[in-house]
Amino acid sequence: MNNDFILVLNCGSSSLKFSLINPANGSTLLSGLAERLLSEHAIINIKYNGDKQQYAVSTPFDHQTAISCLVAQLNQLNLTDCITAIGHRVVHGGETYCQPTLINDDVKAAIKNLARLAPLHNPANLTGIIAAEAAFPALKQVAIFDTAFHQTMPEKAYIYGIPYALYKQHGIRRYGFHGTSHYFVAQQAANVIDKPLAQCSFISAHLGNGCSIAAIKDGKSVDTSLGMTPLEGVMMGTRSGDIDPGIIFHLINQLNYSVQDVDNMLNKESGLLGVSGISNDCRTVEAAYIEGHDPQAALALDVFCYRIAKAIAGFTASLTTLDGIIFTGGIGENSDVVREKVICQLGLLNFNIDTDANLAMRFGKSGLITAECSRSVWVIATNEEWVIAEQTAQLLNQEA
Repeated sequence: MNNDFILVLNCGSSSLKFSLINPANGSTLLSGLAERLLSEHAIINIKYNGDKQQYAVSTPFDHQTAISCLVAQLNQLNLTDCITAIGHRVVHGGETYCQPTLINDDVKAAIKNLARLAPLHNPANLTGIIAAEAAFPALKQVAIFDTAFHQTMPEKAYIYGIPYALYKQHGIRRYGFHGTSHYFVAQQAANVIDKPLAQCSFISAHLGNGCSIAAIKDGKSVDTSLGMTPLEGVMMGTRSGDIDPGIIFHLINQLNYSVQDVDNMLNKESGLLGVSGISNDCRTVEAAYIEGHDPQAALALDVFCYRIAKAIAGFTASLTTLDGIIFTGGIGENSDVVREKVICQLGLLNFNIDTDANLAMRFGKSGLITAECSRSVWVIATNEEWVIAEQTAQLLNQEA
């Protein structure tokens, strides 16, 4: 087997997602997920040649042990020799990293330092890098930063209306996330309309448990809804999105919330979960909405879709032309209800749904979901792992 595969690692605080990908065409040779790490219920699922196997672990184990388990499986399947390099998803690169980056000690130190901006993500990403270096000492490791795509935003889009010194001295600004996803679907949409990405303008809606909207002008991000942290923007699964900052002071000063209480509430108890009172999973909320007996579920879905539509409409201010809207992510790709409610809210901008086409777009299908008289709206299945593999290979080819 040719040495033309990249091992892509996406390390979360208690999970490790991995894929062995051909960067040239995106074909996946092996993929899997280790979850509930550091608990007694840890488990690893590995898919190879269409077969899925699950491995339960009797004792708690960490990311290093999970990677060791992955290495053992790769060796057993004789796949280790086909790996060219390791590509890592790293959530926060700050202003320093706007391109794929070969990992060395300085880069690891920077990722650790940037944990102040992404305390839930960067430490886990770094843990995965260190574990992968121990498991694959001969292979080069490359960091692909989730914030990188948004580093083309103009200053007017990323500066907050607070003292400018806080940006200069402490880096407090909008950074944005889901960059690899927004980049991938924009490139796919450009292919669909047969235009170079550098001549295209889209609004991309990545909708999942975390959500972000991005304005893409001439192939570059010019604005996005997520901010310095993944809490800003539209309402999400458990995150509030935008609120009046004065609410925080009211909760603390009048209702005796602690700072930690507020942090926990806004990040883990709000969004679809907080408004519906039943779940952060859009499928559960949507099912209750369709049954018609739960007004809170209906309200949660209405607020969710309205906020998304309002963000999309607002981002047209960043553009001079608009080739279309892109829906992606778990909800964006699979919820015809959410897509229809959002698009119907945008009728003033000449968006009109094709109901049959919209109903057909689920489970990885991609295509146009609007009527002939409408501006274009596509559902495009994202593939962040392919982007990481592709950009890792491109960097190593440049280094060679």
